[in-house]
Amino acid sequence: MITSYHERDMTQTAFRRQVGQFAIVGFDGYTVPDELRMLVKEFDIGGVILFSRNIDSPNQVAELTREVQSLRRDWPLWVSVDQEGGRVARLRDPFTEWPAMQVLGRSRDANLARRFASALASELTAVGITLNYAPVMDVNTNPKNPVIGNRAMSEDPAIVSTLGVSIIEALQAGGLAACAKHFPGHGDTSQDSHHELPILDVDLTCLDKRELVPFRAAIGADVASVMTGHLLVRSLDEVRPATLSRQVVHDLLRGELNYGGLVVTDDMEMKAITGRYGIEEAAVEAVGATVDLLLLCGTDTASHAGVLEALIHAAEQGSLAMHDLENSLGRHRRAKERYLTNLPLRRATGRTEDWIGREEYRVIAEEIAHHA
Repeated sequence: MITSYHERDMTQTAFRRQVGQFAIVGFDGYTVPDELRMLVKEFDIGGVILFSRNIDSPNQVAELTREVQSLRRDWPLWVSVDQEGGRVARLRDPFTEWPAMQVLGRSRDANLARRFASALASELTAVGITLNYAPVMDVNTNPKNPVIGNRAMSEDPAIVSTLGVSIIEALQAGGLAACAKHFPGHGDTSQDSHHELPILDVDLTCLDKRELVPFRAAIGADVASVMTGHLLVRSLDEVRPATLSRQVVHDLLRGELNYGGLVVTDDMEMKAITGRYGIEEAAVEAVGATVDLLLLCGTDTASHAGVLEALIHAAEQGSLAMHDLENSLGRHRRAKERYLTNLPLRRATGRTEDWIGREEYRVIAEEIAHHA
């Protein structure tokens, strides 16, 4: 049961109690550290993100995710990961090793994409992961792109759309929340947002006919979440990166594209953001743009707490509109009710390791690799 507060009853006191829902945080170690316990106790955070620093074995991950869920106060937590396939995969052997999504794209096979995603969902839910930051819905049109490249399925928006929808539908049918990324499209950039702010310098017509096509398809498939890219799209906002831009998130994604699900940022500690903004300032800007989830992938819980205190202060000062915060918390509640209700029943029956690296998954991976 998820404790909720009716929108009309939202006050600053109620927001303070729920502000932690806006944060998904990183941490060190194979078990829950005391600092994370304290953070959850104080703020009832939205969830955690796992990296290789948190992963030793399937049984260890399953126990870790149970430990994370035991921390809940009013809301269950998202346990999230980047498990795209190829070079972006936090769960390695004995988990199935999947080829890069560019290889899947060459197959043009929607059924193969569906089988891949179904297998992926089975492995992730078996160890208690509830949100996967995949698929990449970027259209890879710039061969000099240093950060997307073979993570994207194709340079053809139609192929990205068709295969992406198959992946989203299969992941979510398997009980795993999916995430279409990196809105409004990171494929035609030549800078890496981990190190600097990329610029997407295309006009609105090009954006509409190329970058936005897969995201429209993802929204039509009822994708649980959309991740913003840290890039400057001058035709939409000449000043703010997409993650911090109300024109991009509220006006375009929520307004024109009519998206009613969760919007999550890419890691807020990437240089595309921190090179220009303080993290607390950027967090307030992002939530003001109607972002729902701030990815704070570092392990500094004092910094995480500072971000949440900054949101509280901004709400108290009127810098964040209460009706926007109410609407966002409503989206949180609906998503968690859909994907995090009856979590123990969603885990695989039997031994965890029996659901990891199965022969039928290896066969699917080999079918994909055949298109390399």
